[in-house]
Amino acid sequence: MPRLFGTDGVRGLANGPLTADLALGLAQAAAAVLTRGRSAEARRASGKRPTAIVARDPRVSGEFLSAAVAAGLASSGIDVYDAGVIPTPATAFLIADFDADFGVMVSASHNPAPDNGIKIFARGGTKLPDIVEDRIEEHLDLEKLTPTGADVGRIRRFADAEDRYVVHLLASLPHRLDGIHVVLDCAHGAAAGISPEVFTDAGARVTVIGDAPDGMNINDGVGSTHLDNLAKAVLEAGADVGIAHDGDADRCLAIDADGNVVDGDQIMAILALGMKERGKLRDDTLVATVMSNLGLKLAMRDNGIKVVETAVGDRYVLEAMNENDYSLGGEQSGHVIMREFATTGDGILTGLHLLSEMARQGKSLAELARAMTVYPQVMINVKGVNHHAVHTDEGLRAAVQTAEAALGDSGRVLLRPSGTEPLVRVMVEAADHPTAERLANELADVVRERLSL
Repeated sequence: MPRLFGTDGVRGLANGPLTADLALGLAQAAAAVLTRGRSAEARRASGKRPTAIVARDPRVSGEFLSAAVAAGLASSGIDVYDAGVIPTPATAFLIADFDADFGVMVSASHNPAPDNGIKIFARGGTKLPDIVEDRIEEHLDLEKLTPTGADVGRIRRFADAEDRYVVHLLASLPHRLDGIHVVLDCAHGAAAGISPEVFTDAGARVTVIGDAPDGMNINDGVGSTHLDNLAKAVLEAGADVGIAHDGDADRCLAIDADGNVVDGDQIMAILALGMKERGKLRDDTLVATVMSNLGLKLAMRDNGIKVVETAVGDRYVLEAMNENDYSLGGEQSGHVIMREFATTGDGILTGLHLLSEMARQGKSLAELARAMTVYPQVMINVKGVNHHAVHTDEGLRAAVQTAEAALGDSGRVLLRPSGTEPLVRVMVEAADHPTAERLANELADVVRERLSL
């Protein structure tokens, strides 16, 4: 049986695999596993119940799923504070700020509206390690907590949830945004009620698109996975910059004044250089994944910044940051973690600090983005192959070495097996696109020849 938890919680088609019964059961299991610690026991000993924050993005299925989660927690003796529709990073922040025992976010991030997901955060707003997720999954089939009478939990509205988060975001800013005209794309998602307010309060002139969620239009042609509309809006408004969030606002991608995309790697480069200059980049180190562009690594090397690589996934970036006390990390997709202010990727926070750097230096986003050269990157998914042998086949290894020799210091090769299906991802970066495409196709052919099933 496949593992229920994926790389970012439990996700699937709402009322398909992800039912109200499953949401209820997961909440009950989480209550049993996550209230075994000293803090929760201390609460009980003092006559108080453990507490949890519950929130969601605006997709319509979040209404019944978050209700099921709240019911499962309250029936297990947990006092629930319902924060309503807020971003995922806001939920993580509030868990720590409110000193809750844990929290649950109902969201499928950048997925279309019919999907949904359940993300569970530990005390302090941190993501759960795999071993704890496994315990929760095991508890689905075990006896639940069944308090009665005065010991059952209560469900209350978290009335000042948004205000707490907004104050936190504004307090993080090293420089106001006065004079900057920004177009915000809120993806008809959880950022719609907060992002425009924060950027306006920070001094920016704000134009907004994707700010009318109706429960079914989240991520539909808008947001960080659909940047064309934002680029068009930036050009039409004559704005200085565009910021795109995804459905739960844990991502940030940008558009410069000429309509060009500035991706997560470029954003990290800008922030890393600015933080180093201000003495805020811990150990002069940036944490990125193996998929980050070679140009990022070279730019950081040229500016005296070390890059630590992790596996793909913001949870692995955060693990490396926590283990070594690093302050900045993220992914090309726009998940950027600023650990001084957040325990997870925060698209609003990232956008604010990106614009703050523009204001501090008095430079356009295009000027700042020139800090790194983006190397052409070609990715080919080779299906129907023995992906387990990708790192052991001698013929394939020789082909990779030949390609690497041809690239020298001006490119790189990365072969990644899928963790869930017979598929190998072939990625080649080079100084020019034709070279990257040619080598990627040649290696994909070798993968098919050597690893065919």
